[in-house]
Order: sequence, then C-alpha cells, then structure tokens
Amino acid sequence: MSDSMEIDKSGPRGTKRTASEAGLPSQAPRRIKPLDPDVVNKIAAGEIIVAPMNALKEMMENSIDAGSTALEILVKEGGLKLLQITDNGHGIEVGLSSWTDPTADLNKKDDLPILCERFTTSKLKAFDDLLSIGTYGFRGEALASISHIAHLKVTTKTAGSSCAWQAFYQDGKLIPAKPGQTPDPKPTAGRPGTQITVEDLFYNIPNRRRAFRSPSEEYAKILDVVTRYAVHCEHVAFSIKKHGEAGAGFSVAAAASKIDRIKQAYGAAVAKELIEFKTENEKWGFKASGYCSNANHSAKRTTVLLFINNRSVESSAVKKAIEQAYQLFLPKGGHPFIYLSLDIDPARVDVNVHPTKREVHFLSEDEIIDLVCVEIRERLTQVDTSRTFKTQTLIPTISPNPGALNRQQPQSEDQQSRDDSPSIQHPRTPAPKRAYENNLVRTDSKLRKITSMLPPALTPLTSVDEMATLNPDPNNTSTTNLNSPSSVTYITTDRAQVPIKLTSIKHLRATARDALHIPLTETFANLTYVGLVDPHRRLAAMQSGVNLYLVDYGMISNELFYQIGLTDFGNFGAIQLTSSDAPLLHLKDILKIAAELEVETDESLARLPAERIADRVYQQVFSRREMLKEYFSLDIDDEGNLLTIPLLIKNYLPCMAKLPTFLLRLGPFVNWTDEEECFRTFLTELAAFYVPERLPQVKVKPSEKSGSPIKGKSPASRGQEAGAEDPDTEMADDDDETLHEDASATRTMAGNEEKNSEVEEEDAYTNRRRQEIEYALEHVLFPAFRSRLLATEGMLRGVVEIANLKGLYRVFERC
Repeated sequence: MSDSMEIDKSGPRGTKRTASEAGLPSQAPRRIKPLDPDVVNKIAAGEIIVAPMNALKEMMENSIDAGSTALEILVKEGGLKLLQITDNGHGIEVGLSSWTDPTADLNKKDDLPILCERFTTSKLKAFDDLLSIGTYGFRGEALASISHIAHLKVTTKTAGSSCAWQAFYQDGKLIPAKPGQTPDPKPTAGRPGTQITVEDLFYNIPNRRRAFRSPSEEYAKILDVVTRYAVHCEHVAFSIKKHGEAGAGFSVAAAASKIDRIKQAYGAAVAKELIEFKTENEKWGFKASGYCSNANHSAKRTTVLLFINNRSVESSAVKKAIEQAYQLFLPKGGHPFIYLSLDIDPARVDVNVHPTKREVHFLSEDEIIDLVCVEIRERLTQVDTSRTFKTQTLIPTISPNPGALNRQQPQSEDQQSRDDSPSIQHPRTPAPKRAYENNLVRTDSKLRKITSMLPPALTPLTSVDEMATLNPDPNNTSTTNLNSPSSVTYITTDRAQVPIKLTSIKHLRATARDALHIPLTETFANLTYVGLVDPHRRLAAMQSGVNLYLVDYGMISNELFYQIGLTDFGNFGAIQLTSSDAPLLHLKDILKIAAELEVETDESLARLPAERIADRVYQQVFSRREMLKEYFSLDIDDEGNLLTIPLLIKNYLPCMAKLPTFLLRLGPFVNWTDEEECFRTFLTELAAFYVPERLPQVKVKPSEKSGSPIKGKSPASRGQEAGAEDPDTEMADDDDETLHEDASATRTMAGNEEKNSEVEEEDAYTNRRRQEIEYALEHVLFPAFRSRLLATEGMLRGVVEIANLKGLYRVFERC
C-alpha cells in the first residue's frame, strides 16, 4: 500500500477573519444620508425627460389638456438648442395683486410661482382620482424636470387678462430675466394661450447631451411624436418647422378629417388603402376604433399608432398580435399600417407604471387584443377582394439594347469620319446584366397563345340546347361568337354586406387557416394556366416559375369553392331559376328524379321506394327554407318551388345535371342538428356541386372497330380482299347465298349507322362540354386559384411536378 498523503496542519482553513486579523486598515461603516435636493431633481429629470421628444410630448399633452385648438412648434438643432411650443388654450392664471401691490398676499389664482415645482398639478387632488383620470398629465413633474436640465421661459395670457405675462425658471423656481432684476413675472405683449420655450436642453448633463447622435435624428423623432398626435387629436391644428426655415415641415388644419390627417402625415399611398373598423364589448369594458391598411398596402416595417384613453403608448403585445392577423393577407416581408384608439374604463387602466408614460397596464389585455384582431381580420376578409400591383410600362420607341442596333446598321463614310473626329465623348450606357436562358420563362398573357392557331370553335359558355335555340336551322353552318361572358346577365341588388359574427363560422375559418401550406399557396399565386390535359381524369397543366405541374383541378376547385363558401357566408349571390316563359321547378319533383336514379344505380336502395326517399328529404329541406335563404341564398317558396340557388363565383355556372343529386344529398349528408357541422357539411356538398364533372371518354365508332363492314365496298369485293384464289369458283356460287349475304350486310350496316348516330350525339355533347370546361378553367377557375386560394396540406397529392426548365436544359445538354 502506498504512503499516506502529507497534509499541512499549520492552521484552520476557510474561516472568516476580521480586517485587523488580516492586516487591513479598518474603515468606519457608511452612514445613510439624504441626497441633496438638486441631485434628486436631476435624477428624476433624467428619468422623465430622456430626449427632446419626451419634453415636447409632455408640453403638447399639457396644451391639449388646456383646450388648445392650434399648436405651433419650433425646433432648432433637434430640440437641443431650442424647443418652443405655442398654443391657444386657456392660459395660466396670474394673480395681479401680488405683482402690483407688494404688501398684498398672494392671490389664490396665482399659479406662476409654483408652476415648475414638483408635484404641482391642476388635474389631480387625491390618489383615488387616478382611478378615473381623463387627462394626459397628472403627476406635475414635466415642467419641473425640464427646469432642472434646461433654461425655461413661459409666456401666458388668459381670456380675462389685459396683457400677457412672462416668467423665467431654473431648478423649479422663478429667476430674473437679467442679472439685477427681480424674478417676478413681467407683463408683455402676447396672444391668448401659452408659449413655453426650452433652451439648451441637458446643458448641465454633458454625458446625456453627448449621447445624442445627430440633430436630424432627434428632429425625426420629434416629428414622429407630432404626427402621431396630429392623427389622433381631431379639431386640433398642428404645425412644426425648423428654426430659420420659412416653410413648415408638417402642418395639418383643425378641420381636417382623420383620413386627411393620415394622408398628410404618412402619404397618400397609405391613406387610399385604409379600412375603418369599430368594435366594443361591455363585458371587458372597452371600445375600439381606428383604421387599418388592406392587402394592397405593404411596407417594410409595421406602423402602429396606439392610443389608450387618448394617450400615445407602445405595446409589443398589440403589435405582435396585429402582425399575426395580417399573415394571411400580406406577402412574406410585408407589414401593415394600423391606427388604433382604445377607450377603456379608467378603473381598469393603470397609467402610473412608466416614468415617461410610454406604457400603461389594463385588465383583460389578452381578451381585448384578441377581439380587436378578430374585427380586423373580419374587415380584411370582407373588403379584400382584389389586389393592386405596380407595373412598369415599356416604351416601344426606345430600344432595349442600342448597341445591337448600331452593330446591325452599317455606317457611311461620313458617319465614320465624324466618329473618328475628336468630338465630345458621350458616356456609354452599361450593358444590361445577361440573364441565363435556363431562368427565362415567358409568362406574359399578351403573347400569342397556341389556341389562336386553331380554327374558331363554338362558345364554351353555350350548351347544346342553347345552340339549338340560337341556330334552329341545321343547314346554317354559321357560328356566333359567344365566348364573352356577357351572354350571361348579372343584376346588382341593393342588399348590404352582412357582417358574420357566428362563432361556428369563425372556428371553421380558423381551421382552414391552420391547414395552410405556404409553399403550395405561393405556387398557385404565381401560376400561369397552360391547358386542359384530360377532362375524364380532371387533369390540367399549369406553370409556376420555371416548373410545370399537372394539377387535379377537381380537387383544387373543391377546396376553392369551400373556402369561398366560408368567406362569402351569408352574402352569396343567387342564380335565378325562374323566368316569365319557363315553368316552375318543384323541389319534390327534382328530388324524385335524383331518388329514382339512386335506386336504379345503388343495389342497397333497391327495396326503398323512390317516392318515400324524396318525401323525407323534401321535409328536411323545406322545413329549413328560411335559414337556407338567409345564409345560402337557396330560396324555396311556400309552395315548394325552387327559385334560386347560391352563386359562388361570377362567370361560372355549375353543371345543372348535378342539381338533383346535390339537393338529394342535403338530406342524409348534412348534419342538421349541430350548427357548426351543419354549415361545414352543407358547404362541402355545395362545393362538390360546383366542381366540374368528369367527362366520359370519347367512344370509338363501331365502323372503326376491327371486323366491321368496310364502308363503300360490296360483300363480293370484301371476299376478294379476304383472299379468294379462283374467281371461277366465286362466280359459281348459288344466287340464294349471295342474296342472303347482301341482306345480312344491309342489316349490319343499318344497325351500325344507328349506333354511329348515337355516338356522334354523345361525342357532340362531350366536345361541347369540354369547350365549356376549357373556357372556365382558363378564364375563371385558374385565375381564382391564383388570387383567392389558400392551399392546404391535403392538396399536395393533387399537384405533381412533371418538368422544370433547368432539368430540361440538363437533358438537352446530354443530347
């Protein structure tokens, strides 16, 4: 075993020692002493007046509290050298006897001597008054703090005074204007109101003064404060300018409306895209109003003008909630503009939580913010039906590459001699950056399309029955150009937009937003329609960026119509099914048609009578006709006649052959007992009704099948072509056998002609319906996919990338 470790046992370790034991000089304990009042006031002033903008904010709020209707602000060197505000308010009371008669006591109305003392105010008497405070100021520290860090001059005149009075302050007390004079206020000329002049701000705090970067930056902060209050305070005129400049940097008249104030402060681009919103709730004790930008406005940063009980404050929670509310409406990197005024019960607000009053606390903050954001989303959903994008117009007279034109045109000798002469050399235009071909994709809708090379076809919007009516003469082969959607007449009613505040609809909309797939939504937002691929499988091709996709337009349009149903819930248009020359459509008759078809095609329903099925569904739908008319524009009169069905999208009509099935499915497939499930299942069935139907595949005519008689040839000739070797043997056949073959061939040809006519009729309808669907896909559905669709994760299986431009270039390079 190894030797034990040696341990030093000279003395205890880790014990505390006194200063004398450690050999340190002894010090007396520090005593607690009160700070000098001057130090206290400067510390307090540094907390309240952080920058020139804080000083101006305090003075503006005092002016507005005094009933001013016009504020004039003068700034020099960002407010550090000079900051002056002039108002036309009530003014400050001055007791004349104290200045005219030295032996008289101070008048009770004399406010100038204590104007700049700390905690002197006319707006608060007891602490309980904070529970119902309705003014901006209440502590009485603003002017006191300014007088400790700047030179302060006050000029005031009340309505009952014959002249204005001027006083100078330092460290909260009156001082003489010049050495040797008395500190008493002096009479002077002036207009009604008060003018406060602050000079040499932070002159006695050099560290604070050196911390400011530049006067222009401080002026920008001051201008921001002024514009915020100018937007909020209606019937108050604001004007601000720099010292020495003739024109004002910003001004707004007292009669200007809220929109005009925002336009003046933040530009016309913001003002023209604003939406007004209002909401209130007695339970949480608040009223909210303001303006928010729509989806056409998108800035680099969020601008939030938040006023709580008329006080400009900041709230990171409000800003974050508003930005989240705009995520579904603005592109990535876009930010909104919001002006929000909250009137909250003063008993629910604590305003005394920040030295500069920049923040306030109020009860039920999360609930109030959530209700405001819900109202903003509702307003955006109602009005956000179009987007505006800035475009650049190409000037056709200017060549995009002048150098190329110069190389193509040969120069004459005179031109060459002029070029060689020592003339003025013009700077060359830099060559544009070359774009590689594998990134160039033509998506301009004005370019010629392949369909322009095809022969003119009949209108896709015209059905076979309509064509028979328009062109009853079968010998007349002239076609009518009805490709324009103007063949359908739309009537605008005076029905007002109904705001929907049902919790069930809001929950369904939130569920749809939660399933959002952002990359796929961006793919559809940048699509260019290519063409119809297979109407039987409902496949179409589209291009997005440099990629080519195969899309199941049945699945995509089903999701689109469901989302339109949620967005326009309670505000649908209507398709009128009645006219003066058409018979009424009874709901029970339509249901009976669908029920008979279901009984014939579904073996499980073979034992049920179609009449009974139709009656049961009729009772379910007819008993709820008022709700169907109010929410879905599905109008059924008292006699059971179907008058209108909902219109989801303009310039597109669903296949009316699916109408009986749609109405029949409203019985077993709609949950009529639960509100949310009722709306969800009904909109699901409505979306399925609007989805374009599958078209049957084009049938092959019997004459084109193998083994069928060959048109235009006799049986004898067909026998020769079949391989008869000896013509003498054929000539020796019996006449009865020849006649029998001729009769059989005649019957076969007659049957084939009848089948051919049926196939031709089916093919004509299929081709006609194919043209209608092609038109709807190109001009209605795919543009709606691009502008209104919020793609969900479930739609990923309906979109397949089949090619991309860069991959094709790599393939071509190998070849």
